[in-house]
Amino acid sequence: MPYINLKVVGRLSKEQKEKIAKEFSETLLKVAGKPKNSLYLVIDEVTGENWAQGDKFFA
Repeated sequence: MPYINLKVVGRLSKEQKEKIAKEFSETLLKVAGKPKNSLYLVIDEVTGENWAQGDKFFA
């Protein structure tokens, strides 16, 4: 059972999330032989004020 937790800065549309899920599941099928319905994907949308690189925040 593959589990992916993807964190992104900002918001994604429903269509973008569906495309990401499709691409991840297709890649796991091709590379690891894992059936698409075995993938669990969580997308965390984080505001830039809560995400920093070094001491610089993205907001």
